Amino acid sequence: MGRAFEFRKARKLKRWGNMAKTFTRLGKQIAIAVAEGGPEPENNSRLRAIIATCKHENMPKDNIERAIKNAAGKDKNSWKSMTYEGYGPHGIAIFVDTLTDNPTRTVADVRSIFNKFSGTLGTMGSLAYLFDHFAQFTFKKKDGLDMDEMVLDLIDYGVSDEFDEETDEETEETTITIYGDPKSFAQIQAYLEEKGLEIISAEFTYVPNDLKEVTDEQRETIDKMVEKLEDFDDVQNVYTNMK
Repeated sequence: MGRAFEFRKARKLKRWGNMAKTFTRLGKQIAIAVAEGGPEPENNSRLRAIIATCKHENMPKDNIERAIKNAAGKDKNSWKSMTYEGYGPHGIAIFVDTLTDNPTRTVADVRSIFNKFSGTLGTMGSLAYLFDHFAQFTFKKKDGLDMDEMVLDLIDYGVSDEFDEETDEETEETTITIYGDPKSFAQIQAYLEEKGLEIISAEFTYVPNDLKEVTDEQRETIDKMVEKLEDFDDVQNVYTNMK
């Protein structure tokens, strides 16, 4: 399936942590979506996508509705999306996606972990060339779905012909993940919805364009650093170019 598939298969990070942290982070994403497009899901494609993720993560309906209501009554600038990047141990590039209401606190927290592991926090954009930015959609596979036809339909939106297909051993449910141009997020989502496909998650992600080999000992150290970063409530996702 290519580079994106290899990365996801080889390096599945613990993206959400425990359930409480999951709900907290999803609540922040709801706040951002409401600030950008309003509290009505039918008029806000980004909010619909996040609600789909919430349901997949078993977030109670009351929690979702409360998060939307709270977000609608807050200052639109309460939460900011910030990305921090730098080098961790053994020259591994690390991207840290955050949602924060206090960037000063967040950058201090992130920098403390980089320092603890003898890493170097760089300036924003300094490592962008090492990662490709994608809009990532995961949906349930439908009988009769022709992926070649889908990719052709979505070619104008930058959707790659490389995709992930995974089957859950317990439920035997198959999901497909596609990658497209971040600027075409809304158009890709609209296409999937029009086709009646059940979206499980929709988000922006970074995929390394040059994976770096490490030893088992080096991997253990980098894993510890990633886990420490993910312990912070402001951190949404952590990406590395470690193979």
